[in-house]
Amino acid sequence: MPSPFPGMDPYLEHPDIFPDLHDRLNAHLSEALQSNLPAPYFAVIGRRIWVEITKRYIGPDVHLLHGGGRRVPVESGGVALADPPRSMPKLVRVPHDERRQPFVEIYVGQCRDKRLVTTIEILSLSNKTLGEHGRDLYLSKQREILASKVHLVEIDLLRGGEHTTAVPQEKAIEEAGTYDYHVCVHHYDKLEDYFVYAIRLEQQLPVIDVPLLPGDPTVGVDLQAVFDRCYDAGPYRREVRYLEDSPTPALSPQQMAWSQKRIAAAPIGR
Repeated sequence: MPSPFPGMDPYLEHPDIFPDLHDRLNAHLSEALQSNLPAPYFAVIGRRIWVEITKRYIGPDVHLLHGGGRRVPVESGGVALADPPRSMPKLVRVPHDERRQPFVEIYVGQCRDKRLVTTIEILSLSNKTLGEHGRDLYLSKQREILASKVHLVEIDLLRGGEHTTAVPQEKAIEEAGTYDYHVCVHHYDKLEDYFVYAIRLEQQLPVIDVPLLPGDPTVGVDLQAVFDRCYDAGPYRREVRYLEDSPTPALSPQQMAWSQKRIAAAPIGR
């Protein structure tokens, strides 16, 4: 059974659900690219790894306690000396979680001659959250790619959070109109150009053109087909309670009314 929505499913933007979708999108996007890429290009899944301080409480694994002890005098030159008082440190444990974030890269060549041609990033919640280390790492990588001879494709399927793709938000809205989701494609050999696919909630996800080396044609990837494959293979029809839950972040009143009609008309709402 497909999602009740024609394109991106806003219920899957929930922080407890989107990380799973993010992983599946990268896997199936790589798969879709692999079947479309001409030789000698190939797609691989890379991963950024970092450590975050968490807010969850984790107590010490072992408590060492000693009670009822007495100080034993020590003879020194006929004078009894007591042990000097000792300051006992307090254990402060700062929990850390290892975070892993996948992305897709397109290469050409082999071994030492292998060259990175295009990086494809599906933005995550941490990429769009101020103060997150994952955002700082992402923006650092973004700047590095924009200054290199590597194409950058950014896919933003999150309505919430900070604008993060390389194209300035005001310019994107001015040229492409308002949007809920968008894709930004930057060709390294077209420094000032950003190709923006503006996507409204009511629309299907687009077929995007992924650039290869200059002189080679772009390769098309159907993002809607990739999303549909993720939805079919994922837990979402069981995990999401469409008739009870509300999307996070919230939809506008008009979008919510439209959403409820879509759910009521879908098999899940009957």
